[in-house]
Amino acid sequence: MTTTSADANAAPALQRTIGPVQLTLYALGSMLGAGIYGLIGKAAGQMGNAVWLSFLVAVVAALLTALSYASLGSRHPRAGGAAYVTQRAYGIPILSFMVGLALVCSGLTSVATQSRVFAENLSKLAGIESAPVWLLALGFLMLLAGLVFRGIRESMWVNVVCTLVEAAGLLLVIAVGMSFWGSVDYFQTPTEKSDTSMMLLVIQGAVLTFFAFIGFEDTINVAEEVKSPQTTLPIALVTATLIAAAIYIAIAITAVSVVPAETLTNSPSPLSEVMKGAAPDFPPVVLVFITMFAVANTALVNYVTASRLMYGMAKQGLLPERLGEVHAERQTPHIATLVLFVVVAPLALFGGISELASATVLLLLVVFAIVNGALIILKRRPGELKGAFEVPMFVPILGSAICVVLIASRLASEDWHAPAIAGALLAGIVAIYAVLRPKAIDTTEE
Repeated sequence: MTTTSADANAAPALQRTIGPVQLTLYALGSMLGAGIYGLIGKAAGQMGNAVWLSFLVAVVAALLTALSYASLGSRHPRAGGAAYVTQRAYGIPILSFMVGLALVCSGLTSVATQSRVFAENLSKLAGIESAPVWLLALGFLMLLAGLVFRGIRESMWVNVVCTLVEAAGLLLVIAVGMSFWGSVDYFQTPTEKSDTSMMLLVIQGAVLTFFAFIGFEDTINVAEEVKSPQTTLPIALVTATLIAAAIYIAIAITAVSVVPAETLTNSPSPLSEVMKGAAPDFPPVVLVFITMFAVANTALVNYVTASRLMYGMAKQGLLPERLGEVHAERQTPHIATLVLFVVVAPLALFGGISELASATVLLLLVVFAIVNGALIILKRRPGELKGAFEVPMFVPILGSAICVVLIASRLASEDWHAPAIAGALLAGIVAIYAVLRPKAIDTTEE
């Protein structure tokens, strides 16, 4: 086939190399992060042996928003998808800008946090406690940036390996503890909460366990590098969410079967306690090794997602045009990748950003509510093209309502730090918008 001069002079574009299995593992890897290793203890303190019910309710809540994302991805498979559909639905550039940068902030804080966790685990595992954590974290970030620059194909294969390792780690915990199943009452709640109704406890627990499923939103942002995205995106999103739910529920049942819920609550490493109880001779270093893969995978997925968000927002006119450039040889958004490294490196070096990470999780809920609302608007708009995967109207309505309830429950808590930081981040995003004064492209006519 002869290449025309127009093709030869065309600007480099992202390459479609991601298949359905890779995308499913990408979404699964986003959810099966290292967070579950500590979250199970907090959830057990809230629900006791009935913690599995919280995960069951949480997956229903998460699946509603995941279905909305799947439907939107089948309609508009674009990099920076959340910002794109927000602009298309609402037509308000500052709102689209806030949604996009809120997601970028979430990715940045996650990458910075995970880089330090990886460095700390590496120093212990390799016996180099004398090495500065910040230096190891910086080295990890440089490798990460190099991998993301190298190509989406290479990044995806590393993600596949890491996801399989972290999933195997959780399945290992389930396998060694499965013989203990049936040894406790799985509807027993903490004695100090005996006066609280089961329904209320389950809802409160679901508010906590919902965050174990956050990560599915990353999938839509690599849509321009997915083969047949109209069908691949929905299949991958739904499949990954259901697999994660099955693993989480099995982990919850296993954990309380092997170790009393009170012990899990007070343990800094709940799943290590489970392994000690079910397989005392099992070397604990293996779990540390698996945790490092989980941490590295979370950082990789968030780095890829954030770079594609910035690329997509630049293509929409919401960020400087140079961030939308693609490297001619590697076919990756190299400028966005470099800028992310420059921003995230100081965050990783300074550390102490746990409260910032909590605040960005709160912003994610706001984004979810807005994106669900975008699907409602698009479904009601006359002449709007439908996607290959459509959901009933009640899905985005319920998804948005659940997100609002979760936001309200977070704001009602005694800890005001995360809401305050989230408010400051939003104010900062508005200030950046005022400085950049972006000219957003009108997407309603596309």
